[in-house]
Amino acid sequence: MKETDMDEFPLPPEEAHESPRHGFQGDRAPAPPPAEFPAGLTVAVSREAGARGASIGRRLARKLGWQVYDQELLEYVCQEGPLHQELIEGLPAAAGSWVGQHLEQLLRAQSVSQHPSIVRLARAILALAARGGVVLIGRGAGLLLPAETTLHVRVIAPLADRIAYMSQWLRLTSEEAAERVRLRDARRAEFLGTHFHRQPGDVHQYDLLLNSSALGEEICADLIAHAARAKGAARFGPV
Repeated sequence: MKETDMDEFPLPPEEAHESPRHGFQGDRAPAPPPAEFPAGLTVAVSREAGARGASIGRRLARKLGWQVYDQELLEYVCQEGPLHQELIEGLPAAAGSWVGQHLEQLLRAQSVSQHPSIVRLARAILALAARGGVVLIGRGAGLLLPAETTLHVRVIAPLADRIAYMSQWLRLTSEEAAERVRLRDARRAEFLGTHFHRQPGDVHQYDLLLNSSALGEEICADLIAHAARAKGAARFGPV
């Protein structure tokens, strides 16, 4: 049998310029405008011990002109006291409502522990993110915030390089530095597992996974800044 040439059966004129019908749903209505809060993008940096994630996060904040909160500062802000109260009460009413609603959703979904200190931490992180334009380092920030308004980054490095960096930074022997790296990684994994039911090794929860040994601090910060500007523009419009 002769093989059929489809050109011998041209489409009728009225169908010649139509889009394929299979799976075609027609023109959709414009996407609804983004909610008023969060007011901008947040970058959440997760890191392996000794991978220089905190240093990269601070470089990133300088490049973007944003505020940066590392683990120690986040822990301080979430403590009961005037600073925590000022952070929460200083929000606009709509932002405060968003923080309360999102926190309630997290607790209802059991995505975060109901321990009072963790609830305060979550509320503080959400309050910082509501304003947008902030870099948060550690404390599981990326697991608390909406994916569409957060750039979630993980900074990694080979174990030998992390031990060498820790040894130089803290002036430890190689054996002492190796134990320090092991303990820090274990504590961070335990914290996330206990209070967020997640593990840092799940690579699919991150937008970016960067090897600081291969790229260096400056290139890592540049790549994150580029991604933050692009994701922020896509969500909130050009700045």
